[in-house]
Order: sequence, then C-alpha cells, then structure tokens
Amino acid sequence: MTVTATSVDESDQLRPQPAPASRTARLVRLVPALVAALCGVLLYVSFPPRTLWWLALPAFAGFGWVLRGRSWKAALALGYLFGLGFLLPLLVWTGVEVGPVPWIALAAIEAIFIALVGVGVAAVSRLPAWPVWAAALWIAGEAARARVPFHGFPWGKIAFGQADGVFLPLAAVGGTPALGFGVVLCGFGLYEAVRLVVEGRRTRAVQRSAAAVALLSVAVPVAGAVAAQALVSDKAENGYATVALIQGNVPRSGLEFNAQRRAVLDYHARETLRLAADVKAGRTPRPDFVLWPENSSDVDPFANADAYAVIDGAAKAIGAPISVGGVVERDGKWWNEQILWDPKKGPTDTYDKRQIQPFGEYLPLRGLIGAINSHWTSMVHQDFSRGTKPGVFAMDPAKVGLVTCYEAAFDWAVRSEVTDGAQLISVPSNNATFDRSEMTYQQLAMSRVRAVEHSRSVTVPVTSGVSAIIMPDGKITQRTGMFVPAYLVQKVPLRSSETPATKLGILPEIALMLVAAGGLGWAIGAGVRGWRRGGADTAS
Repeated sequence: MTVTATSVDESDQLRPQPAPASRTARLVRLVPALVAALCGVLLYVSFPPRTLWWLALPAFAGFGWVLRGRSWKAALALGYLFGLGFLLPLLVWTGVEVGPVPWIALAAIEAIFIALVGVGVAAVSRLPAWPVWAAALWIAGEAARARVPFHGFPWGKIAFGQADGVFLPLAAVGGTPALGFGVVLCGFGLYEAVRLVVEGRRTRAVQRSAAAVALLSVAVPVAGAVAAQALVSDKAENGYATVALIQGNVPRSGLEFNAQRRAVLDYHARETLRLAADVKAGRTPRPDFVLWPENSSDVDPFANADAYAVIDGAAKAIGAPISVGGVVERDGKWWNEQILWDPKKGPTDTYDKRQIQPFGEYLPLRGLIGAINSHWTSMVHQDFSRGTKPGVFAMDPAKVGLVTCYEAAFDWAVRSEVTDGAQLISVPSNNATFDRSEMTYQQLAMSRVRAVEHSRSVTVPVTSGVSAIIMPDGKITQRTGMFVPAYLVQKVPLRSSETPATKLGILPEIALMLVAAGGLGWAIGAGVRGWRRGGADTAS
C-alpha cells in the first residue's frame, strides 16, 4: 500500500496560524507612551510665562493612569518619556547661546530622575492610599534633583509653576516641598476619583475606603491652601522702605555681554543718574537704598580706579547706598559678589555667591568636556569660587538678604538669608545670556513663590529684564520690559516674623521622603504585581 506523505510546508499550512497583529492593535500599545509624553508637555505648559497652573492637575492625572500597574521596565520608559516631554521644552533656554547639545544632554540627564520616580509610582499604585505615596515619591525625586549631580539643579520644581495658582499659600506652610506635594497629590487623586467612577459603573461596586482616599486626595490640598491663606500677608511689621531697582540694559544679548562689561557698568550708572535727576525734580520719591543687578559691574572696582569712580559717583548722586553686582578677583580667585556701596564711605560690605552655576560659572569635568569640545571650556576659562556665608546688608531702614540669580532655585539659599535677619529679599540677576527666552519668567515665578514662602517683599533687579517688585503675598506690583533701560521705585513693607516654612526648613522635605520610602518599602514587601515581573501589566 502506498502512503502519500504530507510535505512539511503543507502540514504547516494545516496548523492554526496566529493572526498578524493589526495596525490598530500596535497603535493601542503605543497609547501609554504617547500619553506619557503629552502629559509631560502639558505639565510644561502649566509653567510661566503662561498662567495655566491648573494644567498640572490633568498632567499628573494622566501620568497616574499610564503608570498604574505597570512593570518596572515599562514604568521606567514611561516615566522617562514624561520627563522628556516636560523638561525638553522647559529648559530650551539653556541652549540659546551654546547650541542644542548641552540643552538636550541636561534634559536627558534630569529626566532620569523622573523615570526612577515613575518606577516608584508604578510600584505603589496598587497600595491603599496610593496617591499619597506617589506624590511623596515625586517630591523625593525633586529633592534628589536639587542635590545631584554638581550640587543639584532644582529648576522645574512643581512649586515654581504655581505662582498664580490656588495652592500657592501652601508654600508658607512647608515651602516648595509642601506646595509641590499638594499639587501632585491633587493630580493623582483626580485620576483615582475618575478611575473609581468608571470602575464603579462597570462593576456597580466601589470600595468606600478607596473612594474616600480619592476624594480626600483632591479635597485636602485645596482645603489646606484655603486655610493657609491666613499665613499670607503684605502688612508691614517693621515699617516701610522705599527701594529703587536699576535695570541699565546691555549693548546686546548673548554671551558676548561679558566682553562689554564697561559699557554695562556705564549703563547702570547712567540710569542711576537719571533716577537722581528725577528725585531732585520731584518726579519720583527718594529711595532709601538702590539695588543694581548681578554683573552690573564686571569691571572689578577694587582693581580698577575708573570703575570705582563710576560707582562712587552714582552713589553720591542718588545719596543712598547701592548694592552693586560685581565680578571681583582676590588672591587669584574669582568671585560673583554683591558689594554694599555707601555714598560717603564707599564699599563697606560684600556677599559672595554660594550656589554657583555649573557650566556657567564653573566647569565640572573640565578635562573630559574640553576633549569633547574646546569651545565650551574657552567660554568658562576660569572657575568662580563659592561663598560660604549668608549675605544680609544693613541698608537703613531695612536688612536686605541677597540671593544672587541661580540661588533663588535653592530652598536653603533663600531661607538662610531670612533666618539671618533679612526683612526683605533681593534677587539680583543677569539674564542677558538667555535673550528673550522663558528663563527670566520662570525665575521671576520662583521669586514670587519665595515671597509667600517666607512672607517677605522680594525685589528682582535684572540687567536686561524682567526686573520686578513683589509683595509678601506673591503679587507683582511693578515690572519692567526686556532689553530696555528702566528704574523702579516703590515703598515696600518690611517684615521679620517667620512663617512655618521658614521655621521648619528642610523638615517637610525629610518627612515626605520618609513617606515615600515607607510606601516603596511596603510595595516591595508586598510583592506588588509589575514590580517583580518583567512583563508589562495593563493599567486598570
């Protein structure tokens, strides 16, 4: 009997074949990645110069949705996409003069912290009260970013996007950690509330405890902000001071600004003389003191008699002490220094910037970076040195705390001036390097948050704008345009009482980091699905 053998190809054709993945199915798998990136962009849009602070809530709600129940690998990738969506547009100003490579590298490195937070959020997403653990994890990530690498880079803290928001009074309770925690908690709570409603419609049963947590996650931050409004006041406790801010402008924007340092000094002296003429003519009140911006005298007045004479002449003309931002060389070292210049005595006090900017005022890994691009090392050919002491100038009738430009992003740098007796905070800055980018508005928002955090008037004198005067309640009362010479004069309240945020200092941040560690430890101990497995779980 003859047996006809079935060929291998024929037998394969007889077996059931898996249906090829449809294009729609592939697109559906990309939805979480797309949502993560778009939510990051949404978070960026909530930041200044826009006043869309409330967009942070749906941004974190969407972030919670894409992370819920994910494996650690998926959460790492989704968190990284969220971080890039947020930080790439937020930090685009860092490449204004040096090109896209440093900007992209900075955003890519900083996004790693957010990716790791994403892993933690996915891990705790199945725990009871998960929005609390998840929000604390975000603040822990911010705390890490504010410290490493290279002494940290806290730009993009959630608190700094809330200067116009209802949550702002929380800054007076526990500083930027409390404010940021409230916003993130509300966002995650919003997602949890929506999830429970959808799940309840599907199963007709919602766990009451979970529903209570979701509602409280939204309600408590809002209620806390309303209650904290009592801590926000612009009433004077130690009388008033009439302060003048000088914005001299620069010949042109960009890094070449520093090559024109004598012209910049002359511009600020000229604007001070214009103010003096207006005071003499009765067109503006006489200031008690005058504040010049950072880098307003990059010609060292201690080493150059002509620069000394220009500043001294301006001080004598206005008849009031001036805080001058200078670049000073001592013992072979460079210092970014604020100099208190008395019209009768000359220079009497100094403050050296303590939190200097990596890749701007000093160059980490100089040898490695020089090997990659010698142009970058030539732009920062000598590192600045770090100051070690707070700077509070006695400028009758006020004690003025100096926080130089980049330092405004660091909690400790601002608080130290207040605890050292400052009744008013000044943030002298030089943003000319960054042209008309959003950087100056982002920094201005930081100063508004600091005003509420410590209940102090804050002045922001900037070489090229935007200069501003901010009340202790965070409201801007006067501001200049950009790249125009101008001066601002105003009577501002002096205050000496300390908010809970000032008194507590770093404690709220430590407390939230402990909460984050507790939630993460619980999740690991419980063997949360998606934490120990490599495969991606589907978010509920």
